[in-house]
Amino acid sequence: MPTYPEPPVTFVRGEGSRLYDDSGKEYLDFLSGLAVTSLGHSHPAVADALCEQAKTLLHVSNLYGTTVGPEVATTLDRLIGDGQPAGGRVFFCNSGAEANECALKLARRWAGPGRHVVISAYGSFHGRTLATLHATGQPEKHEPFQPLPEGFRHVAWNDADAMDRATSGEEVAAVLLEPVQGEGGVNPATGEYFAAVRRLCDERGLLMIVDEVQTGLGRTGRWFGFQHFGVQPDVVTMAKALGNGVPIGACWAVGDVASAFRPGDHATTFGGQPLATAAARAVLAVMQKERVPERAAAAGARLGAGLEAIPGVAGVRGLGLLLAARLEDADARTAASAALDAGLVVNPISPTALRFAPSLLVTDDEIDEAVAIVAKVLSV
Repeated sequence: MPTYPEPPVTFVRGEGSRLYDDSGKEYLDFLSGLAVTSLGHSHPAVADALCEQAKTLLHVSNLYGTTVGPEVATTLDRLIGDGQPAGGRVFFCNSGAEANECALKLARRWAGPGRHVVISAYGSFHGRTLATLHATGQPEKHEPFQPLPEGFRHVAWNDADAMDRATSGEEVAAVLLEPVQGEGGVNPATGEYFAAVRRLCDERGLLMIVDEVQTGLGRTGRWFGFQHFGVQPDVVTMAKALGNGVPIGACWAVGDVASAFRPGDHATTFGGQPLATAAARAVLAVMQKERVPERAAAAGARLGAGLEAIPGVAGVRGLGLLLAARLEDADARTAASAALDAGLVVNPISPTALRFAPSLLVTDDEIDEAVAIVAKVLSV
């Protein structure tokens, strides 16, 4: 179906930070499949885990237990606690949108009848299902699909006063925010804003849900983006990097919130099946061994400094290895196309900015190579 434009290139192979198209041309990948292949393409530990699990057990449904999923859930709970168990439970699914759907249903189940409204921010992105589309704070995306499910309101981003006013009603159940608005333009929250939202949620008995689908698992320079701000959410959603390309998502919730669900309240046929969780287990093992948050912080500083030094770049925003370069004069779509022609994969996150989300294992030489390509493209 024509849900995407005609692809400008067809990739057939990847290794590390490199991609190869059907003509054999090599590219440096600084988009990582939209922040998904955070260990690079075809990482041997993930490939080996998939091969071994495919020979062992693929699927039995969630009517029965398997051994890999609980291990991954325990690891995620510890990473959310920044090294200490956070006291939560995990629901596994297949994507970020599904993780957010789980969080929205959990908020309604926890809050009870009459409290169903979720407040999110303009510029946010939370998914493409009908509910997560309405949670997404981009009204232009809503119009073709009206009427959308009720119960969603949007406020200005990074505006604590607007959030204060919006959360005052008795019908409000939760707040849903990204630490960095990814698809909205790579716009980081401030620590003051997240602290204010946490305080409002505590005072008014609301859930604070943090969407870490794009930011989670090391990308921002911490295991999760909210950890930059010194707050602890009630619910955290994630996906993308968790499988390094294998479809898997997860919704974590602190224990007393997670216990609001009862058998039959929520389900998924494929969520948490052994092949996906085996990939996730391997991904998390490599991430911890390689200390990817520290690597992302250092590599992001190098990439950001390199981009800011380029004539034609007006500034760089973001956290860790989720960055956007704001262009002074060039059209970002044209610049991204020229970069692709020159062998660098990035994307225009807005009309005036390019997004960079390379592998968390990216090398200094690869960063310098990417910066040189951008400089050449913008000099034309």
